[in-house]
Amino acid sequence: MIVLAGASASGKTEVAKTLAKKYGITKMITTTTRPMRVGEVNGRDYFYVDKELFEQMLREDRFVEHTIYNGNFYGSTKDQIAPGRCIVIDPAGLRAYIALNDPNIITFFLDSTEKTRYKRMIERGDPDDLAHKRLLHDRTAFAKENIPEVDVHINSETQTVEEVADEIKRIYDGIVQSRGLKR
Repeated sequence: MIVLAGASASGKTEVAKTLAKKYGITKMITTTTRPMRVGEVNGRDYFYVDKELFEQMLREDRFVEHTIYNGNFYGSTKDQIAPGRCIVIDPAGLRAYIALNDPNIITFFLDSTEKTRYKRMIERGDPDDLAHKRLLHDRTAFAKENIPEVDVHINSETQTVEEVADEIKRIYDGIVQSRGLKR
């Protein structure tokens, strides 16, 4: 399984989409208590559950990691860990996945400068104040001391999304082969 981490606009979400489209590496489906939006499908976008079921799943230790965002619970379950899957995660989630010490989980950190990430945010239509807010948050959240040792660091500064996805796939396949894992 591929775990992608990186600061805002480092390219991780677009890389995950490219890995899915080009290589069939599917997105890990996470669980949430957030109401389903128009066009979303249970079991495709998220597993939608009520707060009581989410709390029961917590008591049963079914999550690798979880968080509360805007009053809703979000979490990734251990049963979703599988070869050929990918998840985009924050630093706390990254630490939780690494703590599993599972050889089937291969972690990647996408890195690019603040200047490049700001430019990407503006180009994708983020308001200037929100872009600055994310950069400020990321200075702490993604400071070197807050990022655990990952399997692979990828410089996403000068490569295209497709080039980064290709590099990740190549490295992933090499690690899977060297560890004798299933794809």
